[in-house]
Amino acid sequence: MKYAKKMSALMAVLCLAPTSFLPLATGQNRGQGMQIGDTLPLELGNMYRAGLSYLASSQTNAGNWSDTYGQQPGVVGLVALAFLASGEDPNFGPYRVQIRRAAEFIVSQQDANTGYIGNSMYNHAFATLALAELYGHLREPDVGLPLRRAVDLILNSQKQNPNNAWRYSPTSQDADTTVSGGQMVALFAAKNAGLEIPEEALEKGLQYFKENMAPDGGIGYTRPAGGNSTRTAIASLSFSLMNDYSSDESKKIFEYIRQNQSETGNYFYYHLYYLAQALFQGDMSEWRVWNRRIIEVFRATQQSNGSWSGQRGPTFSTASALLTVALNYRLLPIYER
Repeated sequence: MKYAKKMSALMAVLCLAPTSFLPLATGQNRGQGMQIGDTLPLELGNMYRAGLSYLASSQTNAGNWSDTYGQQPGVVGLVALAFLASGEDPNFGPYRVQIRRAAEFIVSQQDANTGYIGNSMYNHAFATLALAELYGHLREPDVGLPLRRAVDLILNSQKQNPNNAWRYSPTSQDADTTVSGGQMVALFAAKNAGLEIPEEALEKGLQYFKENMAPDGGIGYTRPAGGNSTRTAIASLSFSLMNDYSSDESKKIFEYIRQNQSETGNYFYYHLYYLAQALFQGDMSEWRVWNRRIIEVFRATQQSNGSWSGQRGPTFSTASALLTVALNYRLLPIYER
């Protein structure tokens, strides 16, 4: 009950009028990059360092974390991304041991025959995303080969799916937009890392979002109804990564998240993780204002040990919070515009 009240209060802050924060930049169009004069918020550095310190100190020798969600390879992947996103070097940086341990844990959870990582395609997507970003830094076979196997599983899973999309299992015959969005982002990251990804696979994945778009631009879960901000942000991000800012679908989807940025329920940090990327990729002016609000929210809710709390435990919550604000650094390839 306390958690629900806290989340309601936080969402109220997020919905404050933009004039309560930094003014919008002028003349910004969708798809346009950074403007001269962009600077890092002063409070970001201390907040981010405290979060990384917590994650580093709470990692187990096996490379994962002891809370329930922190033991899953997908969440370990998010933690690895949180380190990389602020410029931490897996070869020479102060957290190189933690990053390497996380990478080794992810690889240890992969089925060497099928390439499947973890016990759900959610885990597989975030673990593959982490391997792609790690491979971009390391260029080592110990990461590259598992990444190729993981990507091949995603592609093969799509080929055998009647919807040309994905759900919980690699062999699922149905699909949903949240799992599919995770696979799409992982494929884009792998492509950025230099792997060959068929354009047809990305186009078919994008088509699945179009098929689940309601007239108001909201993206449904398995059909074009019941859209919400999280699923629509995932779709908007996918359109942006495909460099589609001008199609009617892309415009309508982005307008939906512009008007509907709050999310209720149990997916607070998951929602913010995707919403931040969708706004950043879609419209820098919109993202700048929203970014100032979320930094204030996270400043107010960060624990004294550097973590954030949530219903999915401190590891997932802290990694997701850090990745939400890591767009300020623009260092992960998947965060580039």
